[in-house]
Amino acid sequence: MRDAYAKNLNAVHIDNLSVYYGQTPAITGVCLDVHDGEYLGIIGPNGGGKSTLLKAILGLVPISAGTVQIYGNNTNKKTALVGYVPQFVILNRKFPISLVDVVLTGRLKQGLSPFFTFTQKDKEKAFEILEKVGLLSLANRQIAELSGGEFQKMLIARALAVNPRLLLLDEPTASVDAVSREQIYSLLSELNKNKTIILVTHDLLAVSSQVHSLACLNGNLIYHGEPELTENIVNNLYGCPVDLIAHGVPHRVLRDHEEEKTVD
Repeated sequence: MRDAYAKNLNAVHIDNLSVYYGQTPAITGVCLDVHDGEYLGIIGPNGGGKSTLLKAILGLVPISAGTVQIYGNNTNKKTALVGYVPQFVILNRKFPISLVDVVLTGRLKQGLSPFFTFTQKDKEKAFEILEKVGLLSLANRQIAELSGGEFQKMLIARALAVNPRLLLLDEPTASVDAVSREQIYSLLSELNKNKTIILVTHDLLAVSSQVHSLACLNGNLIYHGEPELTENIVNNLYGCPVDLIAHGVPHRVLRDHEEEKTVD
């Protein structure tokens, strides 16, 4: 259960945020509030600034203008409030390390001594999280032996190792099969019962069936609201016909078009 204090705070408050890479704008003038307990989906074209927005929330990229706060704290303050699953992970799948050892790295803190060892509490927490994500039976398996879906769930488990209030995920289902994708969405839905979730995705099926609210980003924030898109929003966001975006997607994603009137 969330405490009353958290309920009175925004999980994330973004005010007039701009990020530039050199002279090139990645995102400009973004204003966005994410309420505690919300499940926000962020969609948009490649290069639209979705990953940059997550990194700005985390304080991983310099902010050119504006402010970002997490539960009332500026992002330059060290906090264990946030768990992050990046789109690309620099982790050699052939490196001889077990699944549980990867999850334990999420418990690492800055300023470690050369003789640092994980505590029994750290290990118990890691096994607890693995049970939550459905990987407990694979705890000692080498990461080279994991499927794509198991690997992604391992990364989610690592992000949960600090017991964050806010979970940021960047395309967590991009390289997994349909069964694993459904398992991951089911897991995120369960986690959302006591965590705020921000999910970057290209999967409009997830938008229709999972998220509570939607943000559409293409350099700036085109839309923020209910997870139901109009033809105008989609055209502004992607710059391409709606039928290409809507193909195979449940009707809730796009509002029904008015029936064309026939001429007698």
